Amino acid sequence: MKVELKPDFEVSDASCKESTGKTLQEWYAWIESEHPGKGRRDVVNAIYNATGRGSNVWWPTTIWVEYEASKGIVKKDGLGEGYSPCCTKLIAAPVDEVYKAFTTDMGWCGIPGTAEEGKTVTDDGGNELTWLRLRPGKDVRFDWKTKGIDNIVRVDVTMVDNKKGKTQLNVMPSRVQTRDEADGLRNAWGEANDTLKAKLEG
Repeated sequence: MKVELKPDFEVSDASCKESTGKTLQEWYAWIESEHPGKGRRDVVNAIYNATGRGSNVWWPTTIWVEYEASKGIVKKDGLGEGYSPCCTKLIAAPVDEVYKAFTTDMGWCGIPGTAEEGKTVTDDGGNELTWLRLRPGKDVRFDWKTKGIDNIVRVDVTMVDNKKGKTQLNVMPSRVQTRDEADGLRNAWGEANDTLKAKLEG
């Protein structure tokens, strides 16, 4: 799987002002004056409300993540909370079939072999995956290391029966440290999910 380390749009004062009406620096000052001591969820929601631009779902989170980075706000492991892109796809196949395709025959996204807890593999794009938890018919968890990136990303995959013969597949990387990788992962897994959907729906 190829992960292109490139943001969907430029993260800069100029692009932020064009999209939200304020530069990043102006947003940082606004956060500190209007929402001192507030956490991520409260501030991101406040930015949504302040901009009235709900269609551009990435800017409020981007502003907060960039704000944390500018202030050196990190967790115990020394990394910021980062981005949590979510890649979803509704597939017209039962959960068991989607689970099997995701763990036993992943040629559709370039990941070799059959999933085994504790097993580490390298895909055809040079990315590294370590299987952590496999719960048949329910969910999968693995650690992911994008080629060219030092940090490891935890990925949770859920498969939910919508009661109409279809499965809601959710691939959810967490604590991605840069916008480049966040958009790269979202786009790569989005394409992979499209391929899986086509494979299972014939």
